[in-house]
Amino acid sequence: MNDREEFLNWVYTSLAQAERAMFDGDAGPRREIWSREEPVSVLGAWRTASNRHELVEAFDVLASSFANCTGYAIELISWDVLGDSAYTVGYERVTTTMDGKPRTFTLRATQVYRREDGGWKVVHRHADAISSPA
Repeated sequence: MNDREEFLNWVYTSLAQAERAMFDGDAGPRREIWSREEPVSVLGAWRTASNRHELVEAFDVLASSFANCTGYAIELISWDVLGDSAYTVGYERVTTTMDGKPRTFTLRATQVYRREDGGWKVVHRHADAISSPA
């Protein structure tokens, strides 16, 4: 398996599982796939963070809003691996319960990754809702 295939496999397994857990109320797996090295940043649909401490806090607050994720899918429209860096651009389609109400929404998300200790870690996320969870 080459670098691009390995990265794409990681996106559709580890990353997707961590995101689904987040929308099921568990921020732990998402924290694990994010870099512990600065800089890290999130320009999120609902929260923003500019360092690891803020990022962990934002993930915990967000996770407390979600439960009962019944659907999560990533649809990539662009991605690449460039040495020890990579990026993805695409849509995340989510069916979950948010603040006690069933919701289905789509996020437009761009993420940046870096290879650390032989694996991939997220270092930046920019996402916005294109179909509102409200």
